[in-house]
Amino acid sequence: MTAIPQGRRTRRAARAGALSAVALVVGAALAGCSGDDPDAGTNGVGKLPADRIQARAKAAADAAGTVHLAGDVVTNGRSYRLDMRLKPEGGTGSVTSQGVTFGLLRIGAQLYLKADARFWSSADGDKSGGTDSGTADKLDGKYVKVPQGDPAYKRFSGFTDKNVLLDGLLSLHGTLATDGRHEQSGVRTVRVTGGKGSGGALDVSLEGTPYPLLLRRAGDAGTLVFSEWGKDFPLAAPAQGDTVDYGKQLPAS
Repeated sequence: MTAIPQGRRTRRAARAGALSAVALVVGAALAGCSGDDPDAGTNGVGKLPADRIQARAKAAADAAGTVHLAGDVVTNGRSYRLDMRLKPEGGTGSVTSQGVTFGLLRIGAQLYLKADARFWSSADGDKSGGTDSGTADKLDGKYVKVPQGDPAYKRFSGFTDKNVLLDGLLSLHGTLATDGRHEQSGVRTVRVTGGKGSGGALDVSLEGTPYPLLLRRAGDAGTLVFSEWGKDFPLAAPAQGDTVDYGKQLPAS
């Protein structure tokens, strides 16, 4: 067997060492691309502590011009199903309570309520006492102006107020903590909980702006989905022929 000169053995060893080093670098790069880093390609809020994630989500919500929220809210012992689009100058959408659905529209300070005759005539609906059938038929499908002094104004206007509604909804209770990565409507999220979940849970987008996307309220007080952040929508007063003005107080209010 012919002996390999010392110089050639040294060069072969050097090449082998270099190839090993390249393999290690490539392997590390491939590992990094394989999804081991949960924050790869995200907006980075997942790396923050829970209180800062919540703060970033609230700031994003405040800065957004519009939002669409849908889901259930339990307040004062009554459950409401909301489907509302909101902006700083008002909002529009529908509310369902105790099997009765009615529409809300607010433009500035003026609030309109639109419902069918069953809403106005039902003593067990959202109007206490009910209205006689003749009046209820006249109000059927009309936008009724809600006077600011009427109890219904205070009761329902908050559902159309973006700032008031979100300020109340996006506050978690108890010690804040992160609770892993999740997904909402195909968007990756990081979850923040209050009181280990008993104080509510908020899923915040890890893609683009860190908007709130899903809220589970404390005490099983409802679940809401947020979407269409910043997507504008029309907000206009109803036609005069579709509007009823009852002056200072709604009928049977």
